[in-house]
Amino acid sequence: MGSFEPPLSDRASAVTPSVTLTITAKAKKMKAKGLDVINLAAGEPDFNTPDFIIDAAIQAMREGKTKYTPAVGLPAFREKISRKLSEENGLSYDPQQIVVGVGAKHSLYTLLQAILNPGDRIILPDPCWVSYKEMALLTGAEPIFVPTKAEDKFALHREDLEKAVTADSKVILINSPSNPTGAVYDMETLKMVADFAVAHNLLIISDEIYEKLVYTDTGHLSIGSISQEVLGRTVTVNGLSKSHSMTGWRIGYAAGPLSVMQAVGKIQSHSTSNATSFCQWASIAALDDESDLLEKNLEIFRKRRDLIHGLISKLEGVSCFMPDGAFYLFPDVSSWYGKEIQGRKINSSLDFCEHLLDTELVAAVPGVAFGADSCIRVSYATSESELEKAAKRIESFLRG
Repeated sequence: MGSFEPPLSDRASAVTPSVTLTITAKAKKMKAKGLDVINLAAGEPDFNTPDFIIDAAIQAMREGKTKYTPAVGLPAFREKISRKLSEENGLSYDPQQIVVGVGAKHSLYTLLQAILNPGDRIILPDPCWVSYKEMALLTGAEPIFVPTKAEDKFALHREDLEKAVTADSKVILINSPSNPTGAVYDMETLKMVADFAVAHNLLIISDEIYEKLVYTDTGHLSIGSISQEVLGRTVTVNGLSKSHSMTGWRIGYAAGPLSVMQAVGKIQSHSTSNATSFCQWASIAALDDESDLLEKNLEIFRKRRDLIHGLISKLEGVSCFMPDGAFYLFPDVSSWYGKEIQGRKINSSLDFCEHLLDTELVAAVPGVAFGADSCIRVSYATSESELEKAAKRIESFLRG
């Protein structure tokens, strides 16, 4: 009997596995073996989901709220999201313009499937989150990267955007606060991006998943709040994963022009259907919360940021941008490339991270995954004691 080679689509071959998840999985596997691994790779808060949210999910299950919901989400949840976007972000979206997804990542994926065709181009900042490129490739579209620099606070510039745009450009996607850099766009930058999008008739996608983790006095700014004209061409994507430590609950949402969101809902109805019913009810409770929980969490992350940035910045041959948001540092370690560290020559961010994990049991993510091979991404979503211990290990690693 001859061997059988199962067929694979071209789109499956076009994408690469998530380096973030790969490194995290390796670190967890090593930790399960009893090794004292410090995981600075994970993109999730280290504290548990608040009890009142867990209790709301349990109550929903006990009340029989375990059945299908509309594919686009519970009406009550969409109404709650609509009010949240209006009151907190200055965005006027009708509940009919909102689709609840299985996490913000799923919302982004379905959105790109709904708006992009093969041959279209999507403009992305460089560096950017690993999945934007892969999601675009899965539609047959071409991601076009616009370079940003640490010395510029990773801000986009109009002249660079103009070089990237063509007649095939359909979308510009921004992420503020940013994964991996922690950069936060100010209103001047957002207005420039909006003017650029209007001039070239582009749809704007604004990924605002880290909105509750901004350390500046101005706080988070939504690009759709600039004007009704800008709002009419903006899809705002968000969720509760980072803000409420609900990464595993998989609740996200997108809000945008009605025709776009109807297309998203149609695709979702034939793929996942609804996000988990009782998780949606729990998310309503999360958005109802009027405590100072999020403010307290923000202060915890601010202290961690200040601590780890101070420690990393002192390391030999390492330069580190001070982020204004999210919970990541994106230090430049490229001065070590071409040199030998603890018996291994380091030529890339992947070499650096692999050797750091193997020798010092510290997990970080290679910057090449985000389009910046000169850097590594360090998450400070862990305790101060773990951060101090990790910094000492990285120092030991560099000293050989």
